[in-house]
Amino acid sequence: ELSNKINVRCGEVGEWWRSYWSCKYSASRVSFFTGWWIMIDAAVAYPTQEQMNHAFHTCGVFSTIAFFMINAVSNGQVRGDTYGEGCMGRTGARLWLFIGFMMMFGSLIGSIWILFGGYVVPKKEVAPGLAVFFQNAFIFFR
Repeated sequence: ELSNKINVRCGEVGEWWRSYWSCKYSASRVSFFTGWWIMIDAAVAYPTQEQMNHAFHTCGVFSTIAFFMINAVSNGQVRGDTYGEGCMGRTGARLWLFIGFMMMFGSLIGSIWILFGGYVVPKKEVAPGLAVFFQNAFIFFR
């Protein structure tokens, strides 16, 4: 009887809600893909070790691992609302999420360090450093 007073049908709200989350996750996928596409493009354009140090790919790899770690934990697991406790329960889910966020922040900070320490300060061509930074920024802000 509450739906008659508000004049909102659950089906209408449900359709809007599903389309909202569908667009949100599609934007997240496009952002993740764009970050890796930028890095792959830079690796092809600057193939030698002198142009782009191959160790600089490490930030993107750790950012990707952190991306999967963060998305593996649901809100219910963090709040403790899930039916099964799992390995360590709510505390384990929160610890897993914390480690994922620290890896993500560390990768973004590392990419900034690579940009300035490896390319801007030595006055090299900046494009490979920007690729490393934008890869991690697109994965971070997805």
